[in-house]
Amino acid sequence: MSWLKPSWQAVTAIVLCMIAAVLGAMSAPEAAALAQPASSVDYPYLGTKGLMFGLLVVTALVSMTRIPPVIEAMVLFVGAHWIAWLLISGINGFEGTALAPFFLLLAAAWLLGWRCVSVLSAMLPTSRWAATALRLIIPTIFGAWILIIWEAVTRGAGIPFILLPPPSAIGARIANSLPVLAADVRQTIFKAVIFGYIVGSGAGFLAAIAADRVPFLRRGLLPIGNMVSALPIIGVAPIMVMWFGFDWQSKAAVVIIMTFFPMLVNTVAGLAASGHMERDLMRTYASSYWQTLFKLRLPAAAPFIFNALKINSTLALIGAIVAEFFGTPVVGMGFRISTEVGRMNIDMVWAEIAVAALAGSVFYGVVALFERAVTFWHPSVRGG
Repeated sequence: MSWLKPSWQAVTAIVLCMIAAVLGAMSAPEAAALAQPASSVDYPYLGTKGLMFGLLVVTALVSMTRIPPVIEAMVLFVGAHWIAWLLISGINGFEGTALAPFFLLLAAAWLLGWRCVSVLSAMLPTSRWAATALRLIIPTIFGAWILIIWEAVTRGAGIPFILLPPPSAIGARIANSLPVLAADVRQTIFKAVIFGYIVGSGAGFLAAIAADRVPFLRRGLLPIGNMVSALPIIGVAPIMVMWFGFDWQSKAAVVIIMTFFPMLVNTVAGLAASGHMERDLMRTYASSYWQTLFKLRLPAAAPFIFNALKINSTLALIGAIVAEFFGTPVVGMGFRISTEVGRMNIDMVWAEIAVAALAGSVFYGVVALFERAVTFWHPSVRGG
């Protein structure tokens, strides 16, 4: 039996499949048709239930044989996602009628997807391109299964649309509302967020340099920074709207306040990160304050500065959206969320949330890539 390499995911998936097969009907219409064979009830999974059971067992058994990891991952990927597609397409039109075997088979398919990710994670890439591909494929599969389980559970259990719409409905709403979403993104992100992020982070960086140069500023600014960073957005946003009006300028002011002090605190801490030996060496070279700052202390502070930039990339988006709840023109992501909640258009609310999450992830990713390009010499980057 040296050709076998059982995994607990595959074994558990087979057990769940056998239990589902013993229980029989996967949906209420199917149970009604089985109880009255003469009836002409149309039920889901006609001709596909046996295919799903067989596909799951074959995929699990193949994954337990000693085959190359690449082939095993491909078999698991195809089998798990094929089963999930059959389950979701079968329950379409029969929402809320799924029985226990439906959820057991969904859990078994998820276990095969888990095994696929485990196999990919254990693979040793032979090139830089392979390593990059694995870093993209693994989280993509993981994220896809979150959406698959979300879709299957909401449809199978018949969760009310107003509580939690399925991802397919959210995707359809995004596709049908692209002009509205584009206008909201332009108002919130390309005006308020980017302007506030640049001004707030830049001002915080310059203030940190001044605080490092003038000791009494450091003693005065940092306590104030800790206090201001604890201010609630819902308290600051209405005041900024009163000061700067209902347009994007008031939202940018909120973003500036939220991003200023994280940059200030992190930069001050980073400027103190260089060691005494390195500073003494710069003094022996008769370096001035500014030469020491640009050639030693700022490079040593770069990880702290980029850490603040990454934190601010999410704070800026959150601050701008929340600030739009307190007054804005008839456009903007926060305005759209608050308005559509009142209209019970929950799919549009989730569409805005999805777009905001995507924009925030892209924003964070761009900052992280820029960090890797600038701090390529740092041990944390070299080690990655």
